[in-house]
Amino acid sequence: MTGPATEPATDPAAGAVTPDARRRRELTYAVLLCLAGAGLALWASTRTWSVELTARPVPLPPVRQARTGAGLLPWLPALAVVALAGGGAVLATRGAVRRLLGVLLLALGAAVAAGGGYGLVAAFDGEVSRQWPALCLAGGALAAGGGALTALRGATWPAMGARYERPVRRAADPQEGEAATGPVTGRRTTQAWDALDRGEDPTEH
Repeated sequence: MTGPATEPATDPAAGAVTPDARRRRELTYAVLLCLAGAGLALWASTRTWSVELTARPVPLPPVRQARTGAGLLPWLPALAVVALAGGGAVLATRGAVRRLLGVLLLALGAAVAAGGGYGLVAAFDGEVSRQWPALCLAGGALAAGGGALTALRGATWPAMGARYERPVRRAADPQEGEAATGPVTGRRTTQAWDALDRGEDPTEH
């Protein structure tokens, strides 16, 4: 004789991951990818990508002119800033709007990555540093990955503060409330008067 069939445990304490927890985890990953990637690309674009040396008559030393990624590609830090703001906006949006934001973040990340790729292969004058364009490329790829995840899965994720929203309570029936409190209150009042008649203090009970 076998016992009744039991359903599989779905309690998070038992080790199972609920759908709501999985959605919140995906949302966290997407936001972190966008913020970390855009922040990394923005920082890398402010570093020196190349140093140009302009010769001067002897015995004067050559003029050294450092050029950052932002100086070579002015649109690069602007796109990174927009992607950084978009990563934070993922938390405040929901549904179709969040999916459209994910598509925008995917495009922004791809454009930033393209700027980093250009810095890797471009033939700049003077000394060239390839590490900063490489970091910019990596940052753009991370932001694009976060945007792709948002575009694919973002419509099912909770919005900011959704778990703290107070549920709507059903309006109580006035007659039901009177039936629940009226007789009890009246009975307690009668008992208090009876105690006073006996010379007892009803507040001691």
